Amino acid sequence: MTSAAKAYTFRTVFFMLGYVVALVLAVSGALDTVGGVSGWVLAAAVAAPVAGQIWATLAFIRDSDEFVAGITAKRFILAAGMTFALSVFWGFAEKFAEAPHVEGWWVYVVFWGLMGFMPMFIRSSR
Repeated sequence: MTSAAKAYTFRTVFFMLGYVVALVLAVSGALDTVGGVSGWVLAAAVAAPVAGQIWATLAFIRDSDEFVAGITAKRFILAAGMTFALSVFWGFAEKFAEAPHVEGWWVYVVFWGLMGFMPMFIRSSR
């Protein structure tokens, strides 16, 4: 494993654990009494690991060789584009087709789920 991959793995575990802990607390109802300014601070605290994970991915791309950087960037862009398309589709389905509401935090989960499937489809940096 390259030093870039080791750093990425460490950073990913660190940021994903922070996000998962905050998400579990929020979804379980443990934080339901939080509101007002504290609610905004909590929202920012949950978003911080998301920003950290994006930074970790960009740092991995920067620190990797050209092939790994190219393939990772391609996978990231495709996963992001598919997530955008699915989010827009579902937003309009909620508005016009009476689809059930899905909380916005699912966008992050969907993105990383799609990112996990990208290696099956993108194996070249071309």
